[in-house]
Amino acid sequence: MKPDWDKLMAEYADHPSILIADVDCTTEGKELCSAHGVKGYPTIKFGDPNALEDYKGGRTLADLKKFAAESMGPSCGPGNLDLCDEDSKATLEALMELTDEEINSKVAEGTKKMEDAEATFKADVEKLQATYQKLMADKEATVEEVNNSGLGMLKKVRAFRKSNPVEEKDEL
Repeated sequence: MKPDWDKLMAEYADHPSILIADVDCTTEGKELCSAHGVKGYPTIKFGDPNALEDYKGGRTLADLKKFAAESMGPSCGPGNLDLCDEDSKATLEALMELTDEEINSKVAEGTKKMEDAEATFKADVEKLQATYQKLMADKEATVEEVNNSGLGMLKKVRAFRKSNPVEEKDEL
């Protein structure tokens, strides 16, 4: 994917309103990636730099070019109300009436909810992992116990009897 991404960056290098860039989240870009919720690599984000969204489309150069041509550039926001539909425009206008303190409070509340959800997710995944490991150990112990109990020999005897039927003797 990296070569295709580099080609897309070169194609949009001088564009006046679209920025295609990459960030190394393992070095100097760690803080930026953390701030935007990047967990795995490669991750593609798009949109307003203050509220980036996850890109879920294809990863070929053709897919990326199509998305950039159709979906990137200025978008609905406080500085571009003319690009908003009526509902989004009304929502933005109502939000712009809020004080800085109210906005900061709502942003902090939303961020906390997302962080709490992530923490709950991680804790529950750890519990699932522990349960999985216990179940796997129990299963392996049972399989070993059954194999050590002579199951293999029983299967051999059964197969032998099927291929070598014994004639029953009449008892007098």
